[in-house]
Amino acid sequence: MKFLPACLIAASLMGAIAPVAAQDMSAVPRRPTLTVTGEGTASGVPDMASFSSAVVSEAKTAREALDANSAAVAQMIAAIKGAGVEARDVATSGFSIQPQYAPPKKDSNEAPRITGYEVRNTVSVRLRELARLGELLDQVVTSGANQIGGIAFDIADPSALEDKARVAAVEDARHRAEIMAAAAGQRLVRVLAVSADGAIPPMPRMVASTMMMKADSVPVEAGETEVRANVTLVYEIEPR
Repeated sequence: MKFLPACLIAASLMGAIAPVAAQDMSAVPRRPTLTVTGEGTASGVPDMASFSSAVVSEAKTAREALDANSAAVAQMIAAIKGAGVEARDVATSGFSIQPQYAPPKKDSNEAPRITGYEVRNTVSVRLRELARLGELLDQVVTSGANQIGGIAFDIADPSALEDKARVAAVEDARHRAEIMAAAAGQRLVRVLAVSADGAIPPMPRMVASTMMMKADSVPVEAGETEVRANVTLVYEIEPR
């Protein structure tokens, strides 16, 4: 009786087992999946505001216009800080000196003639005590500002609203998945994957720019600010 070498026996066994193992792996059924996207929102009352305040001065010469403007802006900034606004929340955001020209005469080829100069100095202000906004606007105009930019309302710490928006987004995605699966005669088995686009921070709500006139008080309404979040869920599903 002849005996086969051990290596040949091992090779024969491996060759016999390998196809069976591969066949078993391929035979494992995989359930279909359903991918849904949900959106959630959360609203809150703003607790801070920002606006831009400018002084525009005109004079015959650039020097005269600059001197007048600098004095008025210094007075305006002093009033802003005197109202309790911190130095870190006050910043120069624009400065320009522009020549002013006389309107051209009809059918004239003469070069434009400078009649004076305009100096514009703009200061951005962030107010962390929203209840004082109307009072501050009044003080800014009283101190010499003759232009106020658009007011933007915002939330200092939106994290709580962002969390609410994320929870709402997941609930919305789950609701959509349930509706779609039921309509297709399927049942949700489990969540295979979750991906989030992240909460979209609240966009500052703008109030249109306007010329501010001196008044006893400036009425201001902040309204609400909205945060949005998006999430995508991948469900494993099976027939009912």
